[in-house]
Amino acid sequence: MFKKILIANRGEIACRIVKTARRLGIATVAVYSEADAEARHVRLADEAILIGPAAARDSYLAANAIIAAARQTGAEAIHPGYGFLAENADFAVVCAQAGLVFIGPPVAAIRAMGSKSAAKALMESAGVPLTPGYHGADQTPALLQAEADRIGYPVLIKASAGGGGKGMRVVETAGDFAAALASCQREAASSFGDDRVLVEKYVVRPRHIEIQVFGDAHGHCIHLFERDCSVQRRHQKVLEEAPAPGMTPERRAAMGQAAVNAARAVGYAGAGTVEFIVDQAGQFYFMEMNTRLQVEHPVTEMITGLDLVEWQLRIAAGEPLPLTQEQLALRGHAIEARVYAEDPAKGFLPATGRLTHLTPPEESLHVRVDTGVEEGDEITPFYDAMIAKLIVWDVNRDRALARLLQALAQYRVVGVANNIEFLSRLAACPAFAHAHLDTDLIEREREFLFPQEQDAPDEAFLVAALAELLREARQAQDAGHGDPDPWSPWHRRDGWRLNASAARNLRFRLGDRSREIRVGYQRDGYSLTLDDRRVLARGELLNPRGPLRVELDGRRMDASCIVAGERRHVFLNGRAWPLARVDPLQFNAEGGGAEGGLLAPMPGTVIALLAQPGTRVAKGTPLLILEAMKMEHTVAAPAAGTINGFRFGVGDQVGDGAELVDFAAEPDERRTANVD
Repeated sequence: MFKKILIANRGEIACRIVKTARRLGIATVAVYSEADAEARHVRLADEAILIGPAAARDSYLAANAIIAAARQTGAEAIHPGYGFLAENADFAVVCAQAGLVFIGPPVAAIRAMGSKSAAKALMESAGVPLTPGYHGADQTPALLQAEADRIGYPVLIKASAGGGGKGMRVVETAGDFAAALASCQREAASSFGDDRVLVEKYVVRPRHIEIQVFGDAHGHCIHLFERDCSVQRRHQKVLEEAPAPGMTPERRAAMGQAAVNAARAVGYAGAGTVEFIVDQAGQFYFMEMNTRLQVEHPVTEMITGLDLVEWQLRIAAGEPLPLTQEQLALRGHAIEARVYAEDPAKGFLPATGRLTHLTPPEESLHVRVDTGVEEGDEITPFYDAMIAKLIVWDVNRDRALARLLQALAQYRVVGVANNIEFLSRLAACPAFAHAHLDTDLIEREREFLFPQEQDAPDEAFLVAALAELLREARQAQDAGHGDPDPWSPWHRRDGWRLNASAARNLRFRLGDRSREIRVGYQRDGYSLTLDDRRVLARGELLNPRGPLRVELDGRRMDASCIVAGERRHVFLNGRAWPLARVDPLQFNAEGGGAEGGLLAPMPGTVIALLAQPGTRVAKGTPLLILEAMKMEHTVAAPAAGTINGFRFGVGDQVGDGAELVDFAAEPDERRTANVD
């Protein structure tokens, strides 16, 4: 076994590899770009080497820099993770030339599966079922059109060297083929430097089912059952599960054997995944083979009890497969949800920003969280926007689904837009719950998955008010502990008055709607009045990070209220409500904001510029609109002055505290930004 390995990757997969290597007593070397200097995988590894600037082409794709780092640190092998150089045959060759073991399949296998057309031809000779189509070398438009006509519409045009949904078009009629082909070829050439395509019959309502395979250098090859990855958006997986719902033992055996035949056809060794398209009748067709570990490998680990990274390391070190096919057994059901910094309502637009608060669900035998970030880390625009993979397991699918919904409800993320609420709706969607799966599920269920924005419930405002009161009481108590007279009545926040009970108002805003809560202090809690509703509120601040124990008129509930600047992020019943605390001292009689400077109050995206550079504006004039946390915020002039220019354009993402406008106030001074 190796004594030291270098991990040529970043994020959660690098952290995942470190975990297994450490358990096996193997030292690890991380590589990192300038943008990742404080990243979690750098902190976890035994050593770390800077390999270049933030751009992946200058760092994580810089083969020479990675090889130099391995030589410098005395690493014996390189684990490429997935993505970046994981399926780069030339990199595997360079590793061998440098005397380093590439923890992956043989170069010949990578090359054989690198071209979709060549792979299809090879699979056909190996007897692996193929979707009817054309995979030939002749790429003249007339021939491709004729082949599409022969296959019958709808057809799928797919880049031969493609992946990730790029260079892919579904064509419904013959008249649409020529334009779709030209568009597909342009995208393929731009993305992969290769405009060759293949044409296949498009399977209506297909399922995406893949088989995990492993081979060794001793001629053994097995499969570790299947994963269903049908739930996708823009050809990117969102939820994965194992085993596939509705899979019969006979079909599992047939697909497993086909996958093993595919692996044997290329002399495979190491971890790989054979992907199939499956129609609603259960007929399956080879799609492609990924010659690496997959993002969704944890669900296979959960149903087999195996560590697939350990298997990779052992096989790369020359050991035989640890188990035979007959020794493998699956147990229970596992589901993985990919938690991303993105906005599902905006077409899953990736988001950037600092994770000002991050609390994942507690890990257990049933819940696992694979992540490459921690609270305080930044999601940058340079790499994939994944926050974590949430994996759950239980004895059957229904119970695993209940675990997933519970774990998602416990996830707390503040600082970047994220897809947690979307994942909760997706997991609760009747189509997914009843396993009516296909790759169009998200589009088909849009009405359920993308509901119209709703006002926050009363309980969200009441929880925010109670949290504010409990936090004030805690701060007063803490201040009293350091005072020479800790029993002084000035440290109490119980509303005591000499001749009457105290009352005050708290105001919170969601979007352009604000609501006021009347607070009355009582011996055993608080009287909170919202509109015409009056409740007796009691609670306990479990810790300063936000978790609360709440009781409203005798109804107990768990909630969190995270403070981030003016924001009070209320997490309640599986939803998040980004309320804003309204300070009455910052609002004038007309309801406008007080004077201030022009710094971004939170990470967001500039969606409109409302004034012209070089113009003089009055105090309160709207200058730009910032979108953050699914809401639009208008940034206004803090005083009369002149706009010298904008620091960002429409569509630009800005960080918390970024200077938005070059503004000369009269008099020239900076205070806090107006945000409505």
